[in-house]
Amino acid sequence: MGAEHVKTVVINGDTDGIDNPVRAALLGPHSHLALSHGNALRYPADVSPFAALPDSPSEDDWRDAAELFGPGRVLGLATVGSSLTLPAGWEVLLDLPGVQLVAEDVIGKAAEEAVRLGPEDVPEMLALVGRTKPGPFLSRTIEMGAYFGIRHDGDLVAMAGQRLHPPGWTEISAVCTREDHRGRGLATTLVLALVAEIKSRGETPFLHAAASNTTAIRLYESLGFRVRRQVTFIGVRVPGDPATSEPRE
Repeated sequence: MGAEHVKTVVINGDTDGIDNPVRAALLGPHSHLALSHGNALRYPADVSPFAALPDSPSEDDWRDAAELFGPGRVLGLATVGSSLTLPAGWEVLLDLPGVQLVAEDVIGKAAEEAVRLGPEDVPEMLALVGRTKPGPFLSRTIEMGAYFGIRHDGDLVAMAGQRLHPPGWTEISAVCTREDHRGRGLATTLVLALVAEIKSRGETPFLHAAASNTTAIRLYESLGFRVRRQVTFIGVRVPGDPATSEPRE
């Protein structure tokens, strides 16, 4: 299941603003990017693989999602804090445990070597993501927020950026370092630079990591991030034959 074909839905009660961060972002600061059908929301396919349903989605909400994505298409679900019951006919393709971390007490630090990346840098960013596999990053993902990079001899060797943007919060994402430049603290430099910028707006940084990525989780915890919630990333297929319709991109 290629990342470019996976959509993500974050479900369940939103007590602190980030239990359903995709929906909060698409209804708030990212509303200009939102595509919708009924109660189902999503980003354009070349911006982000994320989408969202209301908390405790009804049968009608699932039908909205099926219409938004199309028969046989794959979407990803991130369940926060409770299990997920799928309607009949939906097929589970992926079940990946994860964690959500927050940075209320982390002290950010600006870094001169962390340069703002723009649209002209996207080809290099896509190449770096292709080498390091930090998670989905597409041709227009940079429209979701500020991305920063570190160059060595002119080459982009590390990057990180801001992705989901629920009101009052900003997600740090796509943290990656080229393999021949690891061990130099570049990821830490970029994360702390992002924390500084996010907090300068009066917002709180947060991020997600696969539960199996213990190296990254230990790094974030050493910086002062704390694990807030368990998250399960689930890939599911909409009932039906994709050959009967065009992708709803």
